[in-house]
Amino acid sequence: MALLTILHYPDERLHTVAAPVATVDERIRTLIDDMVETMYEANGIGLAATQVNVHERVVVIDISDDRSAPMAFVNPEILERDGETVYEEGCLSVPGIYDKVTRAERVRVRAIGRNGEAFELEADGLLAICIQHEIDHLDGKVFVEYLSSLKQERIRTKLKKRQKRNL
Repeated sequence: MALLTILHYPDERLHTVAAPVATVDERIRTLIDDMVETMYEANGIGLAATQVNVHERVVVIDISDDRSAPMAFVNPEILERDGETVYEEGCLSVPGIYDKVTRAERVRVRAIGRNGEAFELEADGLLAICIQHEIDHLDGKVFVEYLSSLKQERIRTKLKKRQKRNL
């Protein structure tokens, strides 16, 4: 397994819409494994392929306390949304930034798993939030785009300053 480089907002590549995966083969399974390792290393609970500059519809999520239940979603599609909730979100592509986002409280999602099996899943709470957040990445959207223009500009400025300090 290999650690992948996570793109940081406002990198334009984060706005690329991911293409569907034709077949879950060894290349996709390796990508999933590398994404899980990268997510764990970065202390995240979700990672979309777009965030590691792979523009295919692949997401990994693990909301378990002991990091023992990674889930893979290939070609995920939200079939139903229900309710509304506000949750403070963060993102590995927007390090150190957290803000409240309104999302559906419950979702039903269809996807393909790591071994090529199709499945449907009903999720609520943190898992539902995470699924919506990661699918947004596949659609070229970063969570800060739900915020006001002023907040987005402040975040861009803050991250650019941080980037310059780290060079």
